[in-house]
Amino acid sequence: MSLSAVLLAAATPSPSPSPSETAATVPSLQDAQESATNAASWVEQNWSTWLAIGLRVLLIVVIAAVLRMTVRRAITKLIDRMNRTVESVDGTALGGLLVNAERRRQRSQAIGSVLRSVASFVILGTAALMVLATFEINLAPLLASAGVAGVAIGFGARNLVTDFLSGVFMILEDQYGVGDQIDAGVASGEVIEVGLRVTKLRGDNGEIWYVRNGEVKRIGNLSQGWATAGVDVTVKASENLDRVKATLDSVTEKMSKEEPWNELLWGPIEVLGLDSVLIDSMVVRLSAKTMPGKSVTVERELRWRVKRAFDEANIRIVGGATANPVDDAADPTEAVAAPSVYSNSDSPQVAATSPLSSQRPGTR
Repeated sequence: MSLSAVLLAAATPSPSPSPSETAATVPSLQDAQESATNAASWVEQNWSTWLAIGLRVLLIVVIAAVLRMTVRRAITKLIDRMNRTVESVDGTALGGLLVNAERRRQRSQAIGSVLRSVASFVILGTAALMVLATFEINLAPLLASAGVAGVAIGFGARNLVTDFLSGVFMILEDQYGVGDQIDAGVASGEVIEVGLRVTKLRGDNGEIWYVRNGEVKRIGNLSQGWATAGVDVTVKASENLDRVKATLDSVTEKMSKEEPWNELLWGPIEVLGLDSVLIDSMVVRLSAKTMPGKSVTVERELRWRVKRAFDEANIRIVGGATANPVDDAADPTEAVAAPSVYSNSDSPQVAATSPLSSQRPGTR
């Protein structure tokens, strides 16, 4: 670089920063007044719109709350009326046999809980959508997302949904309740608790079965209406049928008049006649309608009375479908085996098996 260029660069002055760049911009009083004026004018122009939106939201919330309270109260009154009807029927003589208060109470509580939950979901959900629509929010993406989420949850928890829906319809249709003896296919026993998802059964050996409502494909209720007690009596084919029938008639007539069997029996015990006739035995069948769940008790008592009456009348009961013939006197020597032929030393069999005697030398 030449000397003239260096001197020229040193003589050129550098630009100085302006005051506006070095100092921060401070708003003036006039700017603040303009901002406040603009805000006040915006509020003045839009206050009516915001007030209308607020009043509309408040009206929707109040109507939803009042409607929900009214519907829940109406459902509660309906359930209380159902319980009072059950209590009035339970006070009668027939009601004590047909109505289970605990079963009706659980059923009414389950129905009330389902109805209240459904009513709250529908009312509050509709109110929420109306509030969002008041703020001019586009609900199409929200509804589409909710639909997709509902489908995903339905596929993921389909067993839970199936159990819940099955429990709801089971309770509404009153298929079974607490105290009933049922056969659910996967398990059988006495119902001790009914839920919307699971039913608890007490088995014959005391075990508790937890049965999912969605897994039950068929229900056999042994406690509704009436039960049938059936007893088969097998006697020898040589017995007098008239004497057998007369003995059974006296037993059934006496049992039907005694307590507590006259309350458990809902009809006369009928001697239906011969159910089957075999070579050496015949089967006489008895049948009666009983209180639900009491058929086994009636059958045991009836067998007890028939056995005692037949013993007094000298009528022999034989077991099995075909009775084994019994001889008058058994030969005691039949169980003893015949003596062996080898026990006699002079028998030909012993001589044939004896060894040949050796010949002495010199003898022919």
